[in-house]
Amino acid sequence: MDKKATKQQPEELDLFVIGGGSGGVRAARMAAGRGARVALAEMGELGGTCVNVGCIPKKLYSYAAGYAEAFEEAAGYGWDLGQAPRLDWGRLKAARAQEIHRLNGIYQSLLEGPGVEIIRDRATMVDAHTVAAGGRHWRAKHVLIATGGRPFKPPVPGHELALVSDDMFDLDPFPKRLVVVGAGYIACEMASIFNGLGAQVTLLQRGAHMLGAFDEDVRSFVAAEMGKTGVDIRLSTQITSMRRGNGGLNLMLDRGQDLQADAVLMATGRVANTDDLGLEAAGVKLSDRGAVVVDAQFRSSVPHIFAVGDASSRLHLTPVALAEAMVVVDMLFPEAGRSPRQAPDYDFVPTAVFTHPNIGTCGYTEAQARAQLGNDNVSVYCTEFKPLRHTLSGRSERTFMKLLVAKDSDRVVGLHMVGADAGEIVQGFAVAMQAGATKAHFDRTIGIHPTAAEEFVTMRVPNVG
Repeated sequence: MDKKATKQQPEELDLFVIGGGSGGVRAARMAAGRGARVALAEMGELGGTCVNVGCIPKKLYSYAAGYAEAFEEAAGYGWDLGQAPRLDWGRLKAARAQEIHRLNGIYQSLLEGPGVEIIRDRATMVDAHTVAAGGRHWRAKHVLIATGGRPFKPPVPGHELALVSDDMFDLDPFPKRLVVVGAGYIACEMASIFNGLGAQVTLLQRGAHMLGAFDEDVRSFVAAEMGKTGVDIRLSTQITSMRRGNGGLNLMLDRGQDLQADAVLMATGRVANTDDLGLEAAGVKLSDRGAVVVDAQFRSSVPHIFAVGDASSRLHLTPVALAEAMVVVDMLFPEAGRSPRQAPDYDFVPTAVFTHPNIGTCGYTEAQARAQLGNDNVSVYCTEFKPLRHTLSGRSERTFMKLLVAKDSDRVVGLHMVGADAGEIVQGFAVAMQAGATKAHFDRTIGIHPTAAEEFVTMRVPNVG
């Protein structure tokens, strides 16, 4: 550190952003575009988890895995592919890396354009207004914590031999036998992806269900579909230890069984990436998992320090972080003639899980709807069918859809799908749900035929309730 620089007076800023992920970059560039003096500190690649080791590379690999299914289906449509297709894992990794590098450059341009100063270092809070990074000090009127999260590995004996999700995109060599520990959305996505790419995948879950936060019908349906594709799902099973052996990794399970693997992915949750930021010294209250505790306006316990995205105590999704960042920017640097944005409606945030088949969901699960609205105030509509595509493909994959309706208002409060392009389909319906669409609106809507999506507007008879 330059001792001379540390003795200089701190530079004055309107906003210092700690973290260069989606939420941090959005807040920094929009604030600077409105005339604020802004600096952003990020020691890693710009774009955060989503761009570098999350949403984008994961979706690219999901597409890659989908081609294996497409090759298999093609024969039913008259295509003779001849020699069996072969995955060039190295070529896929190189193509992904090139695209991520391109996106990193775009994020840098987005910041530089409006004049955000980028500091390539980990920033720390010296006191409630002073930030140190790169051998310099800044005194900021406002500070935004947008440092995201990081994977968490439980302290199982031998856990240092396991990988986390960040490691999965550049594995070398490709694992012929992969064990995934956990059953949240990251675990299920990675299990599906690597199964599709050709690995023998075993998924271990200590609980009795996969995807515990999702609707019960959805999680049981997708478990069955993933099982049909070849993923070996073992529920109520825990790993007790792992060690390196001659043939790879040897895992001991709680039932006295052992399991061999070339690689083990621990997808057992994430924690806020707030260590060593000096937040405690600044007076910022943290949750027991290290997240910044925020109010409805994303203020921490220190009024001029804010937090958004995975570093905060709210919902952890990239589009949510973007929306939260804009709420903060509108509040601190209002735009003339425009009303400030409101915080997202967390009850109706659509999301997708890129398993094979995909999951798309918006609104309440059935259990949540009954708890929120009353057990007798919920109508449930379900359908399950073989999609038209698979009438010739020869595959047994099925599609599931579910609607939850509040009886007293007729409002659609939950919409769930397991099937091809579920995320693309649910995104459109999420707009209607934000607008308060009722079941009557759905019933009056003409479906596009033949599509899977039309089933959401043709379900007429409730199943239960």
